Amino acid sequence: MEAARIDPATGTTTGAQWAARLAAEVGKAVLGQRALVERLQVALLTGGHVLLEGMPGLAKTLVVKSLAQALGVQFERIQFTPDLLPSDVVGTMIYSPGTGAFTPHHGPIFANLVLADEINRAPAKVQSALLEAMQERQVTLGGTTHALPQPFLVMATQNPIEQEGTYPLPEAQLDRFLFKLLLDYPGRDDELLMLRRWGSVTAHPELGAVSSGAELVALRAEVDRVHVADAIQDYVVTLVRETRAIATGASTVGGGRRTLAYGASPRACLGLFQAGKALAWLRGHDYVGPALVQEVYADVMRHRVGLTYEAESAGLTADGILAEVVASTPVPERASRPG
Repeated sequence: MEAARIDPATGTTTGAQWAARLAAEVGKAVLGQRALVERLQVALLTGGHVLLEGMPGLAKTLVVKSLAQALGVQFERIQFTPDLLPSDVVGTMIYSPGTGAFTPHHGPIFANLVLADEINRAPAKVQSALLEAMQERQVTLGGTTHALPQPFLVMATQNPIEQEGTYPLPEAQLDRFLFKLLLDYPGRDDELLMLRRWGSVTAHPELGAVSSGAELVALRAEVDRVHVADAIQDYVVTLVRETRAIATGASTVGGGRRTLAYGASPRACLGLFQAGKALAWLRGHDYVGPALVQEVYADVMRHRVGLTYEAESAGLTADGILAEVVASTPVPERASRPG
């Protein structure tokens, strides 16, 4: 594994160094998608799960697999299908005729980075098998609780255009994802480079581990040192609570129309707070400014709010409403450096 690059002033790896190291290795297989890779790094640093939504062929699976290879952690891919069973995900108890005892057989969820591919193709009973793992980082088999390895993250994918044979994720499960990221098509130059680099049928990217699970866990302590002023903490709470005000008709956003059926949970406050700190650390800042909070706001919130029927009929989107919230919420004047 490549030696960690150390900042001589602090004796630790800096966020920019770690981010560049990881992004460069992932970039050997995935062209473009730089913003996506940065968001995935934020999720890794906060221990938050990610839901990736995009059209087929946008390298959703490839980017997650490449990230696991660059981290050097255990990776498991679960292809969600309508006939999948909960035991195919978390494992089951196996009877041994020789001893007459049941022993636990761990499923693919027992890995550091788990790709739940096309998660909305499996029914609710299979989706719910992930709930305990995603929230408590543990799985219960035969009445016994088994801790999951650290670090542990679920990255799930879904296709936004295929509706037949799919099962929408319930709100309780959506709320367990830190981010819902929307993938777009790559730029023209990236697609052209993809043809030149991977046009040969024998060309395959070879990635190595440039970090580790242990380093990732240690770096989370560095993220915790990022300063968040009281004014920014209040800003985070205000942005989240405004979605609830819209849902109750108590907000002036959008002319006071009730465009949201429900607002975001308190878990959204924690997610927005932690994501802002991680993004600040990745970019070499020692404090969180309002611009960083605004940058991750939609990614943290879009899957945690529900539009009313009238809003959907009018062609409104969650991202559009969230953008109105940001635009109408006063920005703290003094946010910033510690001390």
